[in-house]
Amino acid sequence: MAVTYIKKAEMNATTLEDDTREIVSKMLKEIEAGGEERCAEYAKQLDGYEGNIVVTAEEIEAAEGRLSQQVKDDIKFAYDRVYGFAVKQREALIDFETELSPGLWAGQRQIPMQVAGCYVPGGRYAHVASAIMSVGTAKAAGVDHVIACSPPKPGHGINDAILYTANYCGADTILALGGVQGIAAMAFGLYTGKPADILVGPGNRFVAEAKRMLYGRVGIDLFAGPTEIAIIADHTADPVLVCSDLAGQAEHGFDSPAWLFTTDKALADKVIEMMPGVIAKLPETARNAATAAWRDYGEVILCDTDEEMAVISDQYAAEHLEVQAENLDWWVQRLRNYGSLFVGEETTVTYGDKCSGTNHILPTKGAGRYTGGLSASKFVKTVTTQRMTREANREVGAAAARISRLEGMEGHARSGDDRLAKYFPDEEFLLEIPGHGVEA
Repeated sequence: MAVTYIKKAEMNATTLEDDTREIVSKMLKEIEAGGEERCAEYAKQLDGYEGNIVVTAEEIEAAEGRLSQQVKDDIKFAYDRVYGFAVKQREALIDFETELSPGLWAGQRQIPMQVAGCYVPGGRYAHVASAIMSVGTAKAAGVDHVIACSPPKPGHGINDAILYTANYCGADTILALGGVQGIAAMAFGLYTGKPADILVGPGNRFVAEAKRMLYGRVGIDLFAGPTEIAIIADHTADPVLVCSDLAGQAEHGFDSPAWLFTTDKALADKVIEMMPGVIAKLPETARNAATAAWRDYGEVILCDTDEEMAVISDQYAAEHLEVQAENLDWWVQRLRNYGSLFVGEETTVTYGDKCSGTNHILPTKGAGRYTGGLSASKFVKTVTTQRMTREANREVGAAAARISRLEGMEGHARSGDDRLAKYFPDEEFLLEIPGHGVEA
């Protein structure tokens, strides 16, 4: 296997982790101890915000009044597709019961969680689509109470479009809180009295670390870090589109990886040549982020064959994976590890991120090896049930008692023994059971 790094990243996903972990741990402890008062102090200290934490109906109405009809129509366009896709996901989760042997039935039930906490980023950019992806999907799954939170701006509060969208999608409570304090408030049930069963939504490294630290105490959608993009491209790919898509993800933040896997040296060289110019055309905030991201985290990897590109891609397990190459059906069948796949140059991460229907809350940092992205199933518990007739105890009870004794668990064994003795008091096989028959 011949793989050449035309451009190698100077940094990786673990860079800055230690500092982040220390800061987040301290904040979570302080907020849990200090409650709503400490939470509000962090909102003032970090976001310069001293307004209402729990957003009022009047504030929601005012935000809606400041939005154009076109903005509302676009939000509805995105919501209809994302919610519709999530509904189909929920419908695919079925309850069933099956008879495994005569008189023994086992089944499963799909039970939505009661409280979901949805984080909607609103710092550098106003991530309206994230409100749809999290709140809308939770509601499609049947969650009873959905809490949304998003960073407020001084003297204003949550971005108008985010606030309108969260409410439109069905959020039951909206909190004007960002960062670690927002995650902590939802996890601990501050301001609502309803601790979240699950925390979902993208965010910066502090948000991601807060979710990671709270995992186990609450559920989370997935372990996530800065957004990533990988593009598989061959000689048929358009370098303009490749550069545009790489820069479109790199603009998210200075630590957002962008990777190109290609079998075409000319394409690799052209992309490296063009990227600075493509990034330079972005607005200042996006330009600064993309410049640092491409410099420190960008990679261009040259492979000999399509199979080598597939192997490399599966190793990276990118959050967003685009394929701009021949034989698209082969790639769909061959690739295994990714958050979401964008097949052919006609689609792009931008479409999935905003409005085409699939969810944009996806695994990063290699987590695509073992999990998919946010879906209706993340808000639903699959629980099992069993029931049986007394006659079924003849077979199941005896086997369970023998296995329990094999494991050295006498208490378990006697649970089976006692049922057999009750249901079949005259059966000869009870003579073989300790504590019954002749020994009794």
